[in-house]
Amino acid sequence: MKTITTTEDLAAFCQEAVRHDYVTVDTEFLRERTYYSKLCLIQLAMPGEGDDNAVLVDPIEGADMSLEPLYTLFRDENVVKVFHAARQDLEIFYVDAEVFPVPLFDTQVAAMVCGFGEQVGYETLVRKIARESLDKSSRFTDWSRRPLSEAQKTYALADVTHLRKIYEFLAAELEKKGRAPWVAEELTMLTNPETYKSHPEDAWQRIKTRTNSGKFLAVLRELARFREEYAQARNIPRNRVFKDDAAVELASTKPRNLGDLAKSRLLLREARKGDIAEGIIAAVEAGVNCRPEDYPEAPKGREKLQVNPALADLLRVLLKAKTERSGVAAKLIASAADLDAMAAGERDVPALHGWRREVFGADAERLCNGEIGLTAKGQSVKILRLDA
Repeated sequence: MKTITTTEDLAAFCQEAVRHDYVTVDTEFLRERTYYSKLCLIQLAMPGEGDDNAVLVDPIEGADMSLEPLYTLFRDENVVKVFHAARQDLEIFYVDAEVFPVPLFDTQVAAMVCGFGEQVGYETLVRKIARESLDKSSRFTDWSRRPLSEAQKTYALADVTHLRKIYEFLAAELEKKGRAPWVAEELTMLTNPETYKSHPEDAWQRIKTRTNSGKFLAVLRELARFREEYAQARNIPRNRVFKDDAAVELASTKPRNLGDLAKSRLLLREARKGDIAEGIIAAVEAGVNCRPEDYPEAPKGREKLQVNPALADLLRVLLKAKTERSGVAAKLIASAADLDAMAAGERDVPALHGWRREVFGADAERLCNGEIGLTAKGQSVKILRLDA
């Protein structure tokens, strides 16, 4: 198998790839020790059989190699770029060069639309569609270490060679069922820059807390903002600064000086001194001094919604019936939060828009409005039109 480590060899492969309808792509990366993913390997394959049309691109061995030939291929709208579960791969390329592969095809999304279940894994699709098995022996590889063994290279390359059959099968299924636009609609989020932009002022929303006090949330917001900016600037995981439970504790105790900070039960030792300690104290002060009109609003949970529980249950029954009829994964159509929001009278939910409306949302809205009912007949659920 060929490993590319120079710009010239990468350009030659990409120039050959543009002669084909599609190219399959995958990456290996590490994120345990950094804020941003460290790209360790790129796997590429053109249509064909075996490994002959597939390569490994090694940005570690080829430290001086430019990835611009690959990005030129990504921009070529005549070649479909095929990934499986593309989000983390796309984040790497967007952070590095602000480029997205277009047009994009994600086999995980396509498989969910074609009836293969929720968040179906690559191994499952290899088994069910390509009729092959994967060697799992290298799945926990540290991809940043060199040299890579032949077994590791073979394992990595399999992520794009089997993907060719999977793509061809799913693309044909989507065309046959007329669902290709559904997948395209789903993938617009993956090629939206906002998906990959981190806004430190919003980082507090990822932290779970049961406290809805405005002042508490203001302090939590400033702590999370400081942590995010500190982690980004130094390219370290945010939990290396302080963990979520420590952020909640600090927002409650509101330490004003190093002495107060030393009393924390959950704060890492390294965070009790130096730049982190100073940043925490400044963040707490900013949160405490926040004007009430600038307090953040607590996310609206299920308990805050005036949910009609009977209607929520009926919506779940309808969703199950629609899932069985369409073969589309239930969680792709509507989340539990969507159903609760609809049962509380809200209508600005994803399940009521786009292709989801066609599959489920239109009848769900009619059910909420009392225009239809549900009846069981044998093993199936039927929709009953109600007279006005």
